[in-house]
Formats: sequence, C-alpha cells, structure tokens
Amino acid sequence: MSQPLSYSSNIHYSRAVHLSHLIDTDIPRWIGDPPVEFTSVAELKNDGYYLRRFSLGEHSATHINAPNSFYADCASVDQYPAASLILPAIVINICEQAAANSDYVLTISDIQAWENEFGEITAGSLVILYTGWQEKWLNHKAFFGQDTAGKMHFPGFGSQVTEFLITHRHIAGLGIDTHGVDSGQDSNFTINRLLLERGLIVLENLTNLDQLPPQHTTVIIGVIRLKGGSGSPAAVMALF
Repeated sequence: MSQPLSYSSNIHYSRAVHLSHLIDTDIPRWIGDPPVEFTSVAELKNDGYYLRRFSLGEHSATHINAPNSFYADCASVDQYPAASLILPAIVINICEQAAANSDYVLTISDIQAWENEFGEITAGSLVILYTGWQEKWLNHKAFFGQDTAGKMHFPGFGSQVTEFLITHRHIAGLGIDTHGVDSGQDSNFTINRLLLERGLIVLENLTNLDQLPPQHTTVIIGVIRLKGGSGSPAAVMALF
C-alpha cells in the first residue's frame, strides 16, 4: 500500500504524536449537537475516484473553540494567525484525583505541586490537563457521566486556578481530554468564557496525553478555516 512521503528529517524532534481522536459516526457528541455523517459522492468503480461528503458540528470531535462562540464581536476560527496555533505545551496529570472524584477541578495547589517538580510554567504555554478521560471516549455514558437528573460529571479546570494561570503565568490557553475545559458540573461555561474573552486557546477532546512528557512539547493545531466559524474540528500534533 502506498504511504505518504516524509520530509521531516531536517526538523528536529524525537517523537510526533496525534492528539486528535478519529472522527467516526459513533463519537460522543454534546447534547444538541448535530450527528456526524458521511455520504459517498463518488465511487472508484463508477466514477474512477473516491470522494465523500462529511458533516459534523463545529465543536465535535477534537476541536478548538473560537471567541465568537460566546462573544458576538470577537474573532471567529478563520481569524487565528498561523503563529498562534504553534505553542509550547506542558501537561499536568490529575488521573489519580479524577479517578477518585469525577467532579475534580484543577487547583492552585496542583499547579504549585507541578512547578515544585518541573519549574515555573513559562509564559505563552498551552496548559494541557490529562484526566484519563481519553480512555472513556467511546463509552458515551462514562465519558459524560450524566446522572438521573441530567447533570454531567467529568473533571476540568477550576475558575480560581484559571484566573491564576491567565494573570500570573500568562498562558496561551488550555487543553483537556474531556469534552470541556469546564467541568461537567459547570453549565455556565465559566472557563471557556474566561479564556475566549481574552482570545486564548481552548482545545477539547484531546487524546494520547499519556504519551506526552510533562514539559518541552510543541503543539501544532490544525484548524479548518471556516469563515465565521465558532470553532473547528482540529488536527492537533505534538512534537517532542
């Protein structure tokens, strides 16, 4: 089988890792989001080439949220400068805490513990939270943790720690392996709003975070430049 050619020998990194989930029709979707659909447009046998049309929500699969998803006069996903989508990243592992408490939110104490081990978070970093939820991806019930009252239960960032990271560490944005940087208990999208009103990055439904080191990673975010888009499915790559 023919494989894509690689021209990466002059780019210096040890590993490249996909941080995006496969997109298929059975991925978890936020309540009210449109289904993922694939429709054949052309077939090899009849048309001499193969082509599909696809449809999914702007905030489905691994995706980036744009500021205009909450603020009408702010930037849409097509307006991100290319340079803003290449970022140094650090990874904070809270799998143990999240396994014990599905409503766990990152705290300033967690940041202090990470910095005691690895040093102060560098300005301009993307802070990625590894919760272990990537392992629940195709178990819709477990991924959202919805209870009988309709409340969802999955970990995320706390508002106090997010304010701290923005104000005192001058981060570029946040990423997570759940369906929201906001925890499942937060129905007001508090963390999204804090970040997006400042034009910072929000990445959700990341995967393969277990393969990343705590620091010294470069993340490249490939967006679909949808004009006026409130977000976009994202092809996210990590180099380290």
